[in-house]
Amino acid sequence: MTMASPSATSCLTPLDGYRLWASSYDHDANPMLSLERRILEPLLPPLEGTNVVDLGCGTGRWLLILKEAGARKLIGVDPSPEMLHQARAKLGDAATLWCGEYANAPIPTASADLIFCNFVLSYVDDPAAFLSFAATVLRPGGSLLLSDMHPATTSALSWRRGVRVQKEFYEIRTYDRTIAEVIELCRNAGFTVRLHLEARFAEEERIIFEQNGKAEYFEKIRQYPLIYLLQLTTSEKPRRPAQHKDRPGLLTGICRGRFALGPEDTASGEIAFSDSRVEAMRADAHCERPLVASTSQVDLSGYLALPGLINAHDHLEFALFPRLGKGCYNNFLEWAEDIHRTHASEIARHRRVPKTVRLWWGGIRNLLCGVTTVCHHNPYVPEVFSDEFIIRVLKDYGWAHSLRLDPDAALEQSQTPKDQRFFIHLGEGIDAQSEEEIFELHQAGALDENTVIIHGLAIGPNGRGLLRSTGAALVWCPSSNLFLFETAMSFDEICQLPKIALGSDSSLTAEGDLLDEVRCACQMLRTPATKAYEYVTQRAADLLGLKNGEGKFRIGGFADLVAVRDKGQSPSETLASSSYRDMELVLLGGRVQLASAQMKQRLPKHAIQGLQPLAIEGLVRWIRAPLDRLFEETLEHLRGPVYLGGRQVGLGS
Repeated sequence: MTMASPSATSCLTPLDGYRLWASSYDHDANPMLSLERRILEPLLPPLEGTNVVDLGCGTGRWLLILKEAGARKLIGVDPSPEMLHQARAKLGDAATLWCGEYANAPIPTASADLIFCNFVLSYVDDPAAFLSFAATVLRPGGSLLLSDMHPATTSALSWRRGVRVQKEFYEIRTYDRTIAEVIELCRNAGFTVRLHLEARFAEEERIIFEQNGKAEYFEKIRQYPLIYLLQLTTSEKPRRPAQHKDRPGLLTGICRGRFALGPEDTASGEIAFSDSRVEAMRADAHCERPLVASTSQVDLSGYLALPGLINAHDHLEFALFPRLGKGCYNNFLEWAEDIHRTHASEIARHRRVPKTVRLWWGGIRNLLCGVTTVCHHNPYVPEVFSDEFIIRVLKDYGWAHSLRLDPDAALEQSQTPKDQRFFIHLGEGIDAQSEEEIFELHQAGALDENTVIIHGLAIGPNGRGLLRSTGAALVWCPSSNLFLFETAMSFDEICQLPKIALGSDSSLTAEGDLLDEVRCACQMLRTPATKAYEYVTQRAADLLGLKNGEGKFRIGGFADLVAVRDKGQSPSETLASSSYRDMELVLLGGRVQLASAQMKQRLPKHAIQGLQPLAIEGLVRWIRAPLDRLFEETLEHLRGPVYLGGRQVGLGS
């Protein structure tokens, strides 16, 4: 929104104001719209196949985003014909656009899965009628997403909303309503508040201010909440009580800590869980009553909660193996031949540990560094990867090891269902043969938007262009590449690819765990911390095709969470400087899977039932794993210190 002081010379109706604004609305860099999209987009519920209504759609900026996200039917309503003219130009027949007053829009009752109302309500003279109309249009279980300028900040800074034309500012009439008044109006219309956040500017908005020569003003206002966001539903969701006796460890929420909204953004407040998912999120300042019973919450005062991390590539059964090889190889086959020649007895000794036990150790290696979801590049093992497994393992996928070891790779890719990903090691080397593999896969018809390439070290500029044009993705494992080949793809090369995630690879070649990969990417390969954060959260979830809110906190998403001491840094800065020693709490679907000794004291008794102590290099973490059995079956074959990801582990006390 354009803002100015009370000295503005003219005041217009919203209809007249947006008539002036329509031609430039999409072209002006607007920090408010930047902030809103940055915060709101990760919070969106699944959109594929949904019916969406945008009340106050303007130039169709959100309708275009929703179309690309897979919404089935789009309806935009706006009283401004000039704004809708811009929307038609960009959307064509992709959306039904209707010009007129909102309450008169010909939208059937209970027809929308999702309603948008962005920067609109403060223009509406009868908000009760507007919200009642929205409630009738929304289906049971659907959501209304409402955002607007923060009224307290607008008042404190004496802002007025409007448009600037030829250096003259025209104020647009608005109605002053506090957030509490807006929430009360929503409740009177039959809505329940599921999400209440208040967002501040960050680095993306700083750039806009600097480009306009207003860097000093940015510093003045950056600590103010600039917009508020509400997610509302029309009916109370029945809460099923946590079954503590059947599944010990379940919590009903967290309170009083900071939680991440993205790489740079946090909120301080409360998150409620139900049935392993996030039920509600709310800022502390507006918690007139707890969302859930405090006896089943954990107080995270002094902690920062991050979404559970996502490891896009691992071989879980090799977590007990040491790092093998001497480096300076031309391709992975040279490495494999070398270690089987020089370390045959070591490999045989570790393979004698039952595979089911080794898979458990692979899960523990991931959990210790905050990973809650992993892609295991080998067959899925249902008898191990059950609901009681320590982390969540990707279940539905296709895979081949590599073109060199699997001549039927293209056939296996073609037989993978179109809604699943296909994973393959490719370009794992520095020689010409490795460089040509991407073209071989493409010529075989096995490179498309569902193909995920692991490593891709040898892929050159033409290969990266092919990745972009086909929509294929790449998983980056930098420390493994540096160990085997003494080189890795640089961030300058990586950032040319739109679909990227980080993977740890196995302990046979990796530095340690996924957090070691994050530090390797940031410190050795100059990856911005914000990008590294995305590569193990939201981007990783998108790359793997995850649909349940993994990698972020959103209403209805899995309640996967990692808590670390709050250092006052952004989520991405915190993650980039963290190691397994910093992970003090890990929740999987709201269930405690790991706790430090200090965190254990904060947790209710039912939440720590079943945890066992594991010592890692002298550090003790309480985890939900059958450690007695795992150590017994492991030591029967290894007969010596047990190393997990290169770190010595033992039973704690």
